[in-house]
Amino acid sequence: MNERHEEIRDVLPDDLNAVDGRVEYRFPDNSRRRIPAVLYAVVAASCLVVRFATADGSALVNDGLVLAAALLLAAATVSFTSGWRMTVDESRALVLAAGSVGFVTGHASAQQVWRGLRSRPTWRIFCYSDEEPPLTRALVLVDAVDGRVVECLVEQNPGMSTHSPDGRDG
Repeated sequence: MNERHEEIRDVLPDDLNAVDGRVEYRFPDNSRRRIPAVLYAVVAASCLVVRFATADGSALVNDGLVLAAALLLAAATVSFTSGWRMTVDESRALVLAAGSVGFVTGHASAQQVWRGLRSRPTWRIFCYSDEEPPLTRALVLVDAVDGRVVECLVEQNPGMSTHSPDGRDG
């Protein structure tokens, strides 16, 4: 049996590959959560209409529809109230983070996370100082709705010393 062994590699699709800069990528806005919220509310209202428009005693239409409507309305409320409109993109968040750390930044990365019960979108920025190798690093949380810096933690990069190779302080 003749088998061909080829190297298997994971490759990002072109539309998600931000490194090569081929395609402009825009991070999806959390306000899209309002679309399913409206759908949940419409289905909940339909359940209530069907339940109360049908005569009692039906085997297929009963008070379970009222429970389903209540659960769907709860899901609609959570989805709608967590559908924040993001006004700060990752590029702006990187600039805000660099201005709050107190050192010139070199390498940095941004990741979107959510905070709190209502899932407020927040950019988690991890950045290093501009020295080679970097002596300082920081973790900054930037609110994606209003752009305020929520938290800023700056520390020495572990394993990096501030001493020059000849033993003098750098």
